[in-house]
Parts: sequence; C-alpha cells; structure tokens
Amino acid sequence: MIGLMNKIQDMLDMSKALDFLGPLALRLYLAPVFWVAGTNKMNGFEDVVSWFGNAEWGLGLPMPWLMAFLATSAEVVGAVMLIMGFGVRWVSIPLMITMLVAAFAVHWENGWQAVADAKSPWPPEDIAEAGNRLDAAKSILQEHGNYDWLTGSGSFVISNNGIEWAATYFVMLLALFFMGGGKYLSADYWIARKFRR
Repeated sequence: MIGLMNKIQDMLDMSKALDFLGPLALRLYLAPVFWVAGTNKMNGFEDVVSWFGNAEWGLGLPMPWLMAFLATSAEVVGAVMLIMGFGVRWVSIPLMITMLVAAFAVHWENGWQAVADAKSPWPPEDIAEAGNRLDAAKSILQEHGNYDWLTGSGSFVISNNGIEWAATYFVMLLALFFMGGGKYLSADYWIARKFRR
C-alpha cells in the first residue's frame, strides 16, 4: 500500500511540470469572452453609455460615459493581456470588478441560471411558464419556419439571464489572480525570470 501511495505521489510530483496548463486554459477561455464583450461595447458605445446611465430602462449608474469607458477598456485590454499572459494578476482585478457589476446590477434579479432549465438545482420560479413559452415558440417555428435549419447548430432555449456566467467568470479570474499567468507561455513568467532572482 505504501508503495502504491509513493507511486501516486511521484506521478503528482511529475505533473508539476505541466502545472502551467491550468492558468493557460483559463486565459485562453476567458480572452475571447472579454474580447467579444468589449468590442461589442466599443462598436455600440453611445448605446452602452445610454444603457449605463438610464435609470428607467438601464443600469442607472453615475458617470455613465466613464463607467462605459472603464468597462469597455477593461474587457478589450484585458483580453489582449490575458492572451499574452502579461499582467495577469493585475488585469484580473478590473475584470473581476466588471463581473461583480454585471452580476449584481444586471443579472441578480434573474437568479442563478443563465439558461432556464427545470433540471437545474436552482430553477427560476417561473420555470413552468418558461417551458410553456419555449414549447409555443418551437411550435410556431415548426409550423411557419424552416425548423431544421433554425436548429442546425443547436436547440432553442429560454435565456434566464441569471448570474451564472458572471459568477463563473469571476471565479476563473479569482483563480488567475492567485495563480498568475503560469509558466513558459506567459509574458509574466519571462519578465519575472529576467528581473527577479
């Protein structure tokens, strides 16, 4: 038994040579998420400013132009920095703040789920009604549309717009904040190697 445990420990020790893959995977996953979010904001910046500032149908944030600029910049610049592995710990901070604002100001009232699913541990209260709306939409599309073409890349869902994705991205960024960009394939690693003992 001790021999088996020693072999397992040896395998775990050897896996440390590959521990850069975790932060790399997180960076490569998050970079396009923030790039798309940031460039979409950039391309419709005036609309984003209006949405950030309007209390009736938007977020009602103070200084909407500045807030929209900061969110857009954090996402676009953050995506580039994540890809390069440059300043990963530092750039994780404004991106985490962006995710907290998204979770609490935009998605909180919709609960946890991003997509309404009755089988989830925390389904929305109106999950039965969401299912009825989805069934009605499918029926209309099957009768009056090219349903096979419309569902060629996936099935229709009801977006619940909950905090699930914002919370998930926050947790991934929090991990990067503590781990950094990883070894070998990040600029941070090579900069630290050159300038630190």
